[in-house]
Amino acid sequence: MDAALTARSPEPADRSTAQTQDPDKATNIADVQSSRDHRQIAINKVGIKDIRHPVRIKDRSGREQHTVATFNMSVFLPHHFKGTHMSRFVAILNGHEREIGVGTFKEMLTEMVERLESEAGHIEMRFPFFVNKRAPVSGVESLLDYDVTLIGEVRGGEPELSIKVVVPVTSLCPCSKEISRYGAHNQRSHVTVEAKTRGFLWVEELIELVEAEASAQLYGLLKRPDEKYVTEHAYDNPKFVEDTVRDVARRLHAEERIAAYVVEAENFESIHNHSAYAMVARDKEASPA
Repeated sequence: MDAALTARSPEPADRSTAQTQDPDKATNIADVQSSRDHRQIAINKVGIKDIRHPVRIKDRSGREQHTVATFNMSVFLPHHFKGTHMSRFVAILNGHEREIGVGTFKEMLTEMVERLESEAGHIEMRFPFFVNKRAPVSGVESLLDYDVTLIGEVRGGEPELSIKVVVPVTSLCPCSKEISRYGAHNQRSHVTVEAKTRGFLWVEELIELVEAEASAQLYGLLKRPDEKYVTEHAYDNPKFVEDTVRDVARRLHAEERIAAYVVEAENFESIHNHSAYAMVARDKEASPA
């Protein structure tokens, strides 16, 4: 997992004051959120959604990508609290100009549950991630974007991290190839992998793992010799949606740095008005039934 995600925020006038003084506690204004609630109903998640923040992402090549991430942040609310302090989520996010990676993402999780006086918390950071890909024959380079989400949870003081990536690929139908005198229908597909890691894993490694099991990869730019190669490669490598999730799951299961995973494949069918879908979920650390 990429360990160098850096969020940028405006510099406060006095950082020592901004970091040590909680504005909510520095005044005598009534704190309605902290008043008691008598309905005896705890809330599983309460917080903020879809707040965008600029980030810098370090990729495997060592370069930094400047992009914008969308954050969801929430905590568990005990039954006796009327509400949570929504402004504190934003303050926590803006207080992390330093790296938000494997280590500091855990720190932000811990800080969030402490400041919100909760026993559990959840943060999602979703952002576009770009890979410079080389066409298979001509070698022409182009960028392809992937939807990546860094997910963190803390329960009982123990933070856990996972990474989710949506990989667009090509799938070609084995049945269509078998029964047709010529050609076979193919379509663009999305393979989504969410992996709980127990070791360092680059985003690019997950992407490459998925693309290796597709009928063919996607590229931002192809010349005619590349298009010929990709089309013929897909034809020689037909896969049902079931084949795709099984082959990707097999690779994920063999990867020691992955503790648990969910792999989903959705084929946007070219000859139907519906998608084909399959999913495999495994926790390698769970005790056998």
